[in-house]
Amino acid sequence: MTRDALILVAAGIGARAGGDTPKQYQLLAGKSVLQNTVEALVNSHVFKKICIVIAKDDPYISGVIDSMNVEVSLAIGGATRTLSVRSGLDALKNENIDHVYIHDAARPFVTPHLMQALSEGLSTHAAAVPCLPIADAIKDLEGNAVDRDNLRRMQTPQAFHYSAIMTAFEEHALEESFADDIAVAKRAGLSIAFTQGDEGNFKITYPDDFKKAENRLMSQTYSATGSGFDVHQFDDGDILWLCGVPIECGYTLKGHSDADAGLHALTDAILGALAEGDIGDHFPPTDPKWKGAASDKFLEFAVELIQQRGGTLQHVDVTLICEKPKIKPHRAAMRERIAQICSLPLSRVSVKATTTEKLGFTGRGEGLAAQAVATITLPA
Repeated sequence: MTRDALILVAAGIGARAGGDTPKQYQLLAGKSVLQNTVEALVNSHVFKKICIVIAKDDPYISGVIDSMNVEVSLAIGGATRTLSVRSGLDALKNENIDHVYIHDAARPFVTPHLMQALSEGLSTHAAAVPCLPIADAIKDLEGNAVDRDNLRRMQTPQAFHYSAIMTAFEEHALEESFADDIAVAKRAGLSIAFTQGDEGNFKITYPDDFKKAENRLMSQTYSATGSGFDVHQFDDGDILWLCGVPIECGYTLKGHSDADAGLHALTDAILGALAEGDIGDHFPPTDPKWKGAASDKFLEFAVELIQQRGGTLQHVDVTLICEKPKIKPHRAAMRERIAQICSLPLSRVSVKATTTEKLGFTGRGEGLAAQAVATITLPA
């Protein structure tokens, strides 16, 4: 197996796409464009190394990397795309790479078929590029016809034997800026395989492209909703754990673990959306190793299951049912803790409380209950 690397060019600001955030960091079906692109690539090909080229002092990348389930390295880009790619190539010098695939961060629809065609192209050529024919009539601004049969639309990833393209950049791209990396290969005289592109592999460039991309992604996924419910009685103690927050109230909740009913209900909601049973199936109360365990571990496990299935947690809603303790003073901290565990924006985490008007076991102050709803998207 060849040792392949991926360079993702993500140093631009994407001004034509609009918005206050560079387009690669804008959300698309609940994830950043960049994260969607990385996931499409790692699901389509095996890479030894992934290098993302970013702008200097990029304020967004750390949050995106934290949400990814793959290891990446970073390189700092330059004033042009050519300089940014050169920075990525330099970052791979000591990685013993055979082939390198250079891709625009704003193309989140790479497929295994497209990657396989590029790989086959590299078996006979020093470079390979996916391209598409032009169906429309082509004319210059003076109305003269241009022979479209000799024209193609270039896409990325553009693939190369690493040593060949590294030498090409060192010898021909020191000062001049090139439209793409195939142009550097052409200047260096490298052999180029033109492989079949994919109409779906479009680049997000303008504001309308986000809606087009969103529709495409949603057509490839389905939404699932799960619900969870948990009850624990009060017991003697000093600290009560609820939604990942310690509350000093002079009593606690009785249970095998830390008895955090809020996190238990939310964990069951996620497991329900995944059709993966319930919390007792994965963390049985008969197992002594879960004695006194922190319930955030259970929730982290459920969130990891979503990632393993290639899904995304979109929104969670927890309702606490109790006469005591008072939830409002702790609600902000609860939302923040759940958002942290689930890697969700705070705006997608809801925690609220209600009572049973003194009715039932919660009304008598014997314990509390929690119910939760979680919404996820999964590959279709």
